[in-house]
Amino acid sequence: MSPLDNLGINPGFLLVQIIAFIVLYTLLTRFIYDPLVNVLRERRARIAKGLEDAEAAAKARMNAENEAEKIRADARAEASKIIEEARQRAEQVGKDVEAAARQEAEKIRADARAAAAAERDAQLAGLRDQVVNIAVALSQRLIGGTLDAKRQKELVKDFFAKVPAEAKSLSGSVEVVSAMPLEDAEQQLVKKELGVDDVTFTVDPNILGGLVIRAGDRVVDGSVRSNLNKLASSLN
Repeated sequence: MSPLDNLGINPGFLLVQIIAFIVLYTLLTRFIYDPLVNVLRERRARIAKGLEDAEAAAKARMNAENEAEKIRADARAEASKIIEEARQRAEQVGKDVEAAARQEAEKIRADARAAAAAERDAQLAGLRDQVVNIAVALSQRLIGGTLDAKRQKELVKDFFAKVPAEAKSLSGSVEVVSAMPLEDAEQQLVKKELGVDDVTFTVDPNILGGLVIRAGDRVVDGSVRSNLNKLASSLN
């Protein structure tokens, strides 16, 4: 009797059970476990691949969003630049138009002033002979006699174009102001007495007669108005 029999184990039945277990294990392993493991492995691989694809897609989407944001930022910056350039151009055009309008207005005013001055000078020139006749008549009445032609000429010269002695030391650009337009001969004589060539002649009837000479910041006033003011002051 075998020891297994003493344990109540039937050796033949045990052998059959062992063989059945091995066969069952082999069948389960071959037809169930291995295919199931393969399925699980494939599923895990698919899941891993899906995760990788999802991560790659997420990165691609993030990159696309970043690129889109960069494009939008560049577009906004370019739009802002275009708007700023357009604003600056519009502002510059406005300034140019305003400057041109001011220049045109100033030109119109200058032309009007020049035309008015020319008209005034023409009218004053027309009164010259009358002023000369009045001055000669007053002089003759004061001296109680008749002035000859030479004395009349000297009187007219002194009244219209007498250069103050102090002005003969001036130099540079000189402005000569007279009460009436000077004749060409008188202008040449004034230039000669001043000893300068750069002379500008202007008219100001308010000085009444004589000349006002300006050179830089120096002014020599030999006008009739100035002499009358001095006379009035001395009488007070």
